[in-house]
Amino acid sequence: MPTTELPAVIDAYQDAHDRRDTEGSIACFDAGATVIDEDQDFTGTDRIRWWLDHAAAEFTFTRTLTGVERIDDDVYIVRNHLSGNFPGGEADLRHRYELRAGLIHRLEIAP
Repeated sequence: MPTTELPAVIDAYQDAHDRRDTEGSIACFDAGATVIDEDQDFTGTDRIRWWLDHAAAEFTFTRTLTGVERIDDDVYIVRNHLSGNFPGGEADLRHRYELRAGLIHRLEIAP
């Protein structure tokens, strides 16, 4: 499934995140959203904003979409390949998005 078939909010989030646009990224989440990254939970706008500003901030990387799977109406698995100056230099990540009312309600990031 190409990116054009992703819900607009996921596409917008990934684009804003690639540009390190915190405000553009946070606008894609609902107020009670949770992000789970590296076994840590970040719930609510303030905590997600902190995560966006600090997670991997010391690294630069590029993201390549490698796959999308629609699980149901509001759940998508998005696979991305990252290349950059972080330890190992390459990573394949699985992003599980759960949407609610057109916004991201839950995002789990895992290898």
